[in-house]
Amino acid sequence: MSQDNEKRLAAETAAFKYVGNGPRGRIIGVGTGSTVNFFIDELPQYRDYIKACVSSSEASSERLRKLGFDVMDLNAAGRLDLYVDGADECDANKCLIKGGGAALTREKIVAAASDKFVCIIDATKQVEVLGKFPLPIEVIPMARSLVAREITAMGGTPVWRDGVTTDNGNWIIDVHNWRIADPVGLEAKLNQITGIVCVGLFAARRADVVIVGNREI
Repeated sequence: MSQDNEKRLAAETAAFKYVGNGPRGRIIGVGTGSTVNFFIDELPQYRDYIKACVSSSEASSERLRKLGFDVMDLNAAGRLDLYVDGADECDANKCLIKGGGAALTREKIVAAASDKFVCIIDATKQVEVLGKFPLPIEVIPMARSLVAREITAMGGTPVWRDGVTTDNGNWIIDVHNWRIADPVGLEAKLNQITGIVCVGLFAARRADVVIVGNREI
């Protein structure tokens, strides 16, 4: 099965099981990325189940609006019972690396506000240990060099994603050459570095459900 077909199947499975089999008139959280785009394209057939959406990026918001969905601000929506998003890597404990699309901060906020986080991926995203995919970190622009020095001291190799500005007006540093055996510990440590807005490790708040193709793991 091709990678795109596996992504599409994961999106279809999530939409059917967690949107189409849920209560009607819900506000749902929707993530960002190529796999999520397949999920968004599935949603019109479940329109009666969706009152509105809370999106983690401007790109997803635009796609949802084009399909006729109301996109709400999270402050107005309150607590969500469902958030569906993809990932760049996923380990056996459902800890994730996210942020390849530079939307990690809003993704982490929506995940934190949701009772159930369903992650949809293809099999290439499954790893034994996180870190082959460079870890994205969103930083305040003036703190880029400061944060890079701190990461270098921790053994990582920081690379500025030049030319990329997040929806929040910040910059992204991608950290290479880390083998992340303790995602929870590293996430907590990085969160203490001044100038970091958000870390692309989803470990303290990891996925509740991971769907690979049509398999739930």
